[in-house]
Amino acid sequence: MVVLVDDPDAALAFYRGALGFRVLHDQTADGYRYLHIGVPGQEAVGLWLMTATSDRERELIGKQCGGQPLLVLYTADLDAVREHLRGHGVRVWNEREDADSRSLHLADLYGNVIIVAQVRDPAV
Repeated sequence: MVVLVDDPDAALAFYRGALGFRVLHDQTADGYRYLHIGVPGQEAVGLWLMTATSDRERELIGKQCGGQPLLVLYTADLDAVREHLRGHGVRVWNEREDADSRSLHLADLYGNVIIVAQVRDPAV
């Protein structure tokens, strides 16, 4: 997935610090930086943090999904994630709980909405 950004270093700091992503690939070629990040242990999936280079791309920063969530991350401990996010100054909202799962919403530096969910063990 490609996420348009205006500052790849700031975006990397957010995704690394607040969400625990790690750098999978970071190379500059012909003056353009190719920065691919992912969740440890799931290196087959990741985000390309791509610098917007045109006016049209800059207009799309934070709006690529038309107000819908950019992605959903799953965790085994939503409470720990919430506290970690708050410790990094990230606002969480829309905390929900139903029979099968719990979740919360957050936004990255650009306003892209991310959902973090914890699926309940069906045996419980």
